[in-house]
Amino acid sequence: MNEPDFIAALRRLPLHPGARGLMDDCAVLAIGGETLVITHDMMAQGTHFREDADMADVAWKLVASNISDLAAKGAEPVGVLLGHMLGRDDARFLKGLHEALAAFDVPLLGGDTVAGEGLRSFGLTAIGRASCTPVPSRSGAQAGDQVFVTGPLGRAMLGFEGAGEHRGAFDRPVPRLAEGIALAPYVTAMMDVSDGLLLDAWRMAEASGVTLALDPAAIPVADPARADECLRWGDDYELLFTAPPSAPLPVAAHPIGMVTSPAAAPLILGGEALRDPASLGYHHG
Repeated sequence: MNEPDFIAALRRLPLHPGARGLMDDCAVLAIGGETLVITHDMMAQGTHFREDADMADVAWKLVASNISDLAAKGAEPVGVLLGHMLGRDDARFLKGLHEALAAFDVPLLGGDTVAGEGLRSFGLTAIGRASCTPVPSRSGAQAGDQVFVTGPLGRAMLGFEGAGEHRGAFDRPVPRLAEGIALAPYVTAMMDVSDGLLLDAWRMAEASGVTLALDPAAIPVADPARADECLRWGDDYELLFTAPPSAPLPVAAHPIGMVTSPAAAPLILGGEALRDPASLGYHHG
């Protein structure tokens, strides 16, 4: 099975209403007077990090990728649960974990540790508290909204390739937590850009039942000569969101397109209808 097939099979299982039909990055649970936001991400050796990667950076990125999902829901972090596979440089992993938890002001709640052979993988569950309700989803974009992104795309790609000024964007990304919390009351839909802007925009449009028409000249990229790659590579952890043109946005963001009624495809880039999500960004198998 590939990832879309597996997720489609999961959707046939009994789902809690808070799972949002597995159409979002987080589960949303109303408990008493609180609304909790829960997410889980994994990182696998050879896919998300190199065999010789600094394990401190791996730990940081594991935390950051999960906190980024909370940011896209406007949630304040409450704590994290760690799934750790023992191996080389565990002390470096712990150092990076401590640095990330301190930087994002989130405590460790617990988790599980295992020993094994072969390639390593790690998992993290992040729990947040919604700062406003309803909690933003991927599925709320409406015709007439503008489409925005909080910052340039492609910095992680260039950092992965060794560009010094962008190395931190790949090794130690900083989720847009404050921006997400500030934007949550004003957006109609919001998600983080983890698998490439084009693929994530396609997913938002599909979940919302609309078309996102993007202007390629308006999209900020780290390397204009490689703009197409910047839009597909991923790992940027900027926020992609939609909002009415009249919304008084509290943070700086780049307008990159408009939401329209369903058209020739969920995503239109500069007049070209993009129908096949398999070609738009990173897929997990």
